[in-house]
Amino acid sequence: MAAYIIFTREEPIKDEVAIKAYQETNARGGRTEGMEALVVYGDLQGLEGEAPDGAVVLKFENREKALEWYNRPIYQEAIQHRMKAAHYRVFVVDGL
Repeated sequence: MAAYIIFTREEPIKDEVAIKAYQETNARGGRTEGMEALVVYGDLQGLEGEAPDGAVVLKFENREKALEWYNRPIYQEAIQHRMKAAHYRVFVVDGL
């Protein structure tokens, strides 16, 4: 069953240096086989409640592969930069 990691950026970027370091560190990890980026900060319209500032949706073959990607040492290093750049919520959800 497919699984999705969803990132919601809850505020505008407040540290441009940190987000650039996040992007550069994350890029060093290379492309993960089987990961598909479905949404990367596309035009967002809130329908109920307060809309986030931005959203990313990544698709994986299953939850195990999603968590394997998330827990990679290079990504764990990158997270520290993202957390300085803005407040995010990140979660994994199983598809149908």
